Amino acid sequence: MTDLGEVRVPERDPGLQPERTRLAWRRTTLSCTVAAVLAARAALQEGTTAVAVVACALCLLLWLGFLRVAHHRMTELAATSRPRRLSARAAATAALCTMALAACATAMVF
Repeated sequence: MTDLGEVRVPERDPGLQPERTRLAWRRTTLSCTVAAVLAARAALQEGTTAVAVVACALCLLLWLGFLRVAHHRMTELAATSRPRRLSARAAATAALCTMALAACATAMVF
């Protein structure tokens, strides 16, 4: 316990929450990787057209964007027992990349 004047504040025990959160980020990263690879595979199997190359490049960029946010968050979770909150910008980037990658992968299938 830490003394702050007369108020005693207990130390935070994060338990397994940071580890569970890191594992959730890893699962989502794996899902995005699979979607990007399958979209690229579908684009390249049907012939190399300009549309297929652009779709493949877009999927790659979206995957890299999500990977950057996820790696930063997993590193921060591992570094300290009390990580900072995920910024609104990082959360929006992760959500946008995930939804756009899912849309690209779905469009590639149909």
